[in-house]
Order: sequence, then structure tokens, then C-alpha cells
Amino acid sequence: MKVCVPINENEGLNSPVCGHFGSAPAFLLADTESGSCEVISNNNSHHAHGMCQPLQALAGASPDAVIVGGIGMGALLKLNAAGIRVFLAAAPTVAENLAALRDGALTEARPETACGHHGHGGPHSHGGGCGHGGHH
Repeated sequence: MKVCVPINENEGLNSPVCGHFGSAPAFLLADTESGSCEVISNNNSHHAHGMCQPLQALAGASPDAVIVGGIGMGALLKLNAAGIRVFLAAAPTVAENLAALRDGALTEARPETACGHHGHGGPHSHGGGCGHGGHH
């Protein structure tokens, strides 16, 4: 399974999960079967509120799932429409969240759990919104 996680900085599987999908500086794409990891720069991190283009941000990668600290409704719906499941992070690092996903311990994101704004420090945030607050 290919799993994408927005990260604050690249520390491999020990990378901290970014608090908000759309504002993440990068994404770590992990293959849970092979153990390989790839980092993708987020070229869509500076967008107007509600204008996140998650598939463009992932630069053509097509993960099976995404684990997020937080995500806006538009991005969530676009990922789901592409057949990508979105789960809420339950731990601060990529490795811990991959283990939780494997164990069935992560909650799937739903529209009512989506974030209403960027730069939030919401209940599922592990990074305080990545320091990109207030760019609406």
C-alpha cells in the first residue's frame, strides 16, 4: 500500500506530521510493502483558502491512502473522489501513524472532521498548521 503523509521536514519515517495537508512543505510517500520512501515537494502549498489542488500537490503520485494532521473539506472531497482514503493522524511521526494504520487504529476523515481554515491548531494537529497561518 502506498501511503502519503504531509510532513514539516524530511526525517524519513521519523518525519513530523504536518498539521495541515494543503500547507505542508512536502509529502512523504511510503510503500508499506517494500519499505521505500520518497519525498515530494508541495508545489501547491501557497493557495487561497479552499483552492487546494491535492492531486496537483502530489505531483502525479497516486497513493492508496493519506494520513493527515488536518485537511480542508475541498481537499478531502477531491482525494476521496480520486479513490484515495484519508485518515486522521493519531501520533506525531510518520512511522507511528503507519503502524497505527496497519493496526486499524486510525479514524477515517469525514467532511465533518475537515478543517474550516488554514493555519489552525485543531484537535488533530501535530505541527500547529506548519507555520502558514492566515493566508486566506
